[in-house]
Amino acid sequence: MFTGIVEELGEVTAVERLADASRFRLRGPVVTEDAKHGDSIAVNGVCLTVVETADGEFTADVMQETLNRSSLGALTAGSRVNLERPMALGGRLGGHLVQGHVDGTGEILSRAPSEHWEIVRVALPENLSRYVVEKGSITVDGVSLTVVEAAAGHFSISLIPTTLALTTLGIKQPGDPVNLEVDVLAKYVERLLAAGVDPLTATPVDPKETNR
Repeated sequence: MFTGIVEELGEVTAVERLADASRFRLRGPVVTEDAKHGDSIAVNGVCLTVVETADGEFTADVMQETLNRSSLGALTAGSRVNLERPMALGGRLGGHLVQGHVDGTGEILSRAPSEHWEIVRVALPENLSRYVVEKGSITVDGVSLTVVEAAAGHFSISLIPTTLALTTLGIKQPGDPVNLEVDVLAKYVERLLAAGVDPLTATPVDPKETNR
């Protein structure tokens, strides 16, 4: 489990393309300082398993399913990436609950800079739009963000200077793909209501009430 608070702006140092997978080597001195084989590290919001670490770098195997569902397949040597270690139990939850399980990819539509922040508009896949609400949370390339505007085909986010400087969202341009993870709590509530269960009391719900 992650929080969407990026710890480090890392870099892909090598990519090995395999028949049905890819092996990535990534540089991240901060996230590897206590990492070991089998640990998890989020790369642009995708939870990956550490295969090995050495000299501030780690390798991770990415299966075809992950390549198909995320933008990791577009990474090459030299690509910058957002890195985050899993949250520690008992620590502060700075962002929101993030699983590192990408729901889909979006695309940067526009950037509107101002003196102290920047508004970025992102295309939203139709099947995810119902989970995105104004002032709600969404993860973009592993960064926990608050939704400024939610529309059927897009949403917008406001980026502060820290986010622009310390994550890949500061260098993404219109047309670039981004990984999206919606709030998992919204998906659970939807599933429970579809099954006719009140998510707060775990009791059956009158179908007439859920259709209002």
